[in-house]
Amino acid sequence: MNDLIKRLEARKAELVAQSQKSEDIAELRAINKQLATLDDDIKAAKAAQEKFDAGKDEEDEDERTKAFREYEARKAKEAAEKRAEQPPQYVPGKGFIPAEERGVDKSLNLALELREKAGESLKSKKEVKSPLSTFGELRTVTVTPATGATATIVVPSAFSPTINPDFPVVSALVDAVSHLSMNGGESYRQAYITGIDTGDYTAEGADAAEAETHFDYVDINRTKITAYAELTEELQKLPAAPYADVVFQNIRTSMRKLLTREILVGAGGNNQIVGIFSDKAKAIDAATDYGISQITDTTLDEILFNYGGDEEVEDPAVLILSKLDLLAFTKVRTATKQKFYDIQLRGNGGYINGIPFIINSACKTLSTADGAAEGDYCMAYGSLSNYQLTEFSPMEVKQSDDYRFRKGMTAFRGDCFFGGNVIRKNGFLRIVKKS
Repeated sequence: MNDLIKRLEARKAELVAQSQKSEDIAELRAINKQLATLDDDIKAAKAAQEKFDAGKDEEDEDERTKAFREYEARKAKEAAEKRAEQPPQYVPGKGFIPAEERGVDKSLNLALELREKAGESLKSKKEVKSPLSTFGELRTVTVTPATGATATIVVPSAFSPTINPDFPVVSALVDAVSHLSMNGGESYRQAYITGIDTGDYTAEGADAAEAETHFDYVDINRTKITAYAELTEELQKLPAAPYADVVFQNIRTSMRKLLTREILVGAGGNNQIVGIFSDKAKAIDAATDYGISQITDTTLDEILFNYGGDEEVEDPAVLILSKLDLLAFTKVRTATKQKFYDIQLRGNGGYINGIPFIINSACKTLSTADGAAEGDYCMAYGSLSNYQLTEFSPMEVKQSDDYRFRKGMTAFRGDCFFGGNVIRKNGFLRIVKKS
């Protein structure tokens, strides 16, 4: 036992000398831990030696107790000798590393398996005990590596299961105009009154004055509108968000987006809808178009009183304009810098001094320098029932995996047959930009 005490004290002296030379904080901490362990071993060895020197009588102990004490003393001596013979455990840049961690044995492999099982239990929200003790120094574990270093922790990416929508891209105009469903056919003819003659005085026995009612008609011809999109198999199956469903629904949105624009600017050519601003809109006399150079405090009144017949002021209709022109209405001020127009917003529509309006991006802007040029149409005012959108077939969206099956592509195709035209004489007052 005295030999063991000497070896322990010699090892302690070596560590003390090493600590006096070291300037590394991590190394000093490791040495201090080893010194604390050696002090405990030295105290235990000295206590055992003192008992031995005192000649304690062990004859009274039975054989089982004696054998147990001998076993404990032998194991303690072996452990102390093993620690005394270990070389310095400090590794520069890593700090103190225990011997158990340097050489992974079967017991450590078993502990690693237990740790994996514990991880599964934690996922199931079950209480577990750590299968591995903490070795060495406790350090902070970070996900982001230092500059130039390589990340050693794999962190899964998380994605939202929803897709945020875009701002509305379809004006309410497409739903507000008059609709007629007529499945099948190539065209539809709508008659309207163009004028009524005035009666006249008649002498006795003379022929009555002629007073004819004059009619005309417009043709609403069928046009074909389609929309098409493709998706990869990966985009359908792998993402958490429902991309395929959104694409499917937006095929219909794409067709409606075209319709709401063509109600205003449809050219009226072959396979084209006749828009309110088109010269093919025969129900509107171009001589009734009204020119405006800028939006002022009299603009709304000028539009209202120039619409309709000569005998009355029509009930409030709807003003169709761009968003920037609506902004121009909000900027009109009184002499006291108060807002002249009372504007109530309702998303895509609202009211200007009680007059309904609908925003449509197909309208060119009258109030900006880079907007409408002289002679361009920029607004329309009238009853929306004066425009008829005829549905020759309902909107239909189909899905197919056949076309590009080899590439794993799914195709979405939508089609519909629509026509449209102004169906009342001068049913809309068209506002043009004038210098």
